[in-house]
Amino acid sequence: MERLGLIAGNGRFPILFAQSAKAKGISLIAVAIEDEASPEIEKYVEKLYWVGVARIGKLIKTLKDEQIKKTVMAGGLTKSHIHSKIKHLKLMPDLRTINLWYKKLRDKHDHSILEAVADELAEDGIQLVSSIEYVKHLMAKKGCLTKKVPSEREMADIEFGWKIAKDIARMEIGQCIVVKDKIVLAVEAIEGTNETIKRGGTLGRGNVVVIKVSKKDQDLRFDVPTIGLETIDHLKESGVSTLAIESKKTLILDKDDTIESANKNKIVIIAL
Repeated sequence: MERLGLIAGNGRFPILFAQSAKAKGISLIAVAIEDEASPEIEKYVEKLYWVGVARIGKLIKTLKDEQIKKTVMAGGLTKSHIHSKIKHLKLMPDLRTINLWYKKLRDKHDHSILEAVADELAEDGIQLVSSIEYVKHLMAKKGCLTKKVPSEREMADIEFGWKIAKDIARMEIGQCIVVKDKIVLAVEAIEGTNETIKRGGTLGRGNVVVIKVSKKDQDLRFDVPTIGLETIDHLKESGVSTLAIESKKTLILDKDDTIESANKNKIVIIAL
């Protein structure tokens, strides 16, 4: 039986990943991030350990003690917690985290932090691999995924906003924008996708288009663009008519239910 490590963050993905792995006969040793991961994950793993988000030394030691050679990351982290001005007091980083933060990071961008964590794991003989290899059925396929298709105006907004969204992602600002009538209403920054959608919907007063993309050369070992039922709820509340995502690089959690909910609420989902 294959034994695999799972570093679990927030959201539904860690649970869905664990369910899928268990169904395939994979034994998971989960290291869950405190105040982020759901306790529900315990149902689907062989063992569950909890660590603080700034306790990289403890995380690696836990995986090593369990003789884990290969691990995945699933789920997100609350960015405002990581970048908080009081992180040193609130998160109580261990020595390995302090050393990484001040001596090894070339910058404090999300991908740089995660790449540095991957390097730390590799130093101790633990390979970080992409979770996508185990849940390919959850990836978005190219085309319109819903019964309703984009109107001419909505397609024009998607074409207008796609390059802008890609440029913003390349500059490490965010991966989501909200557009209406070829006007950018909101750009994602540290607040995250859901708050961006809410702000753009308020400014556009309904019938807005949301575009969510991946970064250029995005490392799919972590930070995979993701949508799900919660996304549809936010789209509905914000008056979004169309969501454009990137095919083969976007996870759709609870895929059938998510698309069904979009259909019910007459929201377009198109993967380009």
